[in-house]
Amino acid sequence: MIRIPEGPFTMGLSDEQVLFLLRSEDWAEEWQEWYDNDLFMVEQPQHIVYVPEFYIAQYPVTNADYFAFVWQTGYRMPRTWNGFYYPDGTDDHPVTGVSRHDVLAYIEWLNQQTGMKYRLPTEAEWEKAARGDLDARIYPWGDEFGLWRCNTKEGGKFSTTPVGSYSPSGDSPYGVADMVGNVWEWTSSLFRPYPYSATDGREIPNDNEKYVVRGGSWYYSRKLARCTVREGVIATYTSPALGFRLALSP
Repeated sequence: MIRIPEGPFTMGLSDEQVLFLLRSEDWAEEWQEWYDNDLFMVEQPQHIVYVPEFYIAQYPVTNADYFAFVWQTGYRMPRTWNGFYYPDGTDDHPVTGVSRHDVLAYIEWLNQQTGMKYRLPTEAEWEKAARGDLDARIYPWGDEFGLWRCNTKEGGKFSTTPVGSYSPSGDSPYGVADMVGNVWEWTSSLFRPYPYSATDGREIPNDNEKYVVRGGSWYYSRKLARCTVREGVIATYTSPALGFRLALSP
């Protein structure tokens, strides 16, 4: 677990950054389509959010981590596993094919085993861990995309990769790995418009609404592998491109 200090950070995407993407990326036509259809608006407005100190896992939860839970409890297997086991050679890959309910069951079991109070990160915590404090970088490493820094469609892996495979070049300012690419990650937050506020009800679970997932994945292009990208999915949703990592309050 990596400590993220308390303090403000810049959340969301600015109009200037949207224009920067339109000018600098080599697939401007696709970015223009996003711009024309107001798809960036879900990441806006850019605003300052104060986040208390917390801890976040350096890596997503792996197949091997999750297997210990399944083995001890008899809980159902993820849909991406082959029968009763994950695919050979993927013990250190992020677990995928898990719904929000599966994730919470794992966390409850882990807390019973360890006496800790692990949880999912809020989307504000996730974004601060991914991009740092106030420089509002587009990617965890800066403002320019690097093919060698994360696992996206352009890299041609066409599957998950072992956690930490792109460290340290793809790490966030705090040293958190795989924050973009590899797998989308569940957060605790409901998918509601900005500005973000932890006290406006979006951190109260409600399975009648969608939850925020973050980070993009191996299955999607670099367009979604940015610190500010947010998508909303229902609690029962599963995907071979969706996993999770743990957070912890001090």
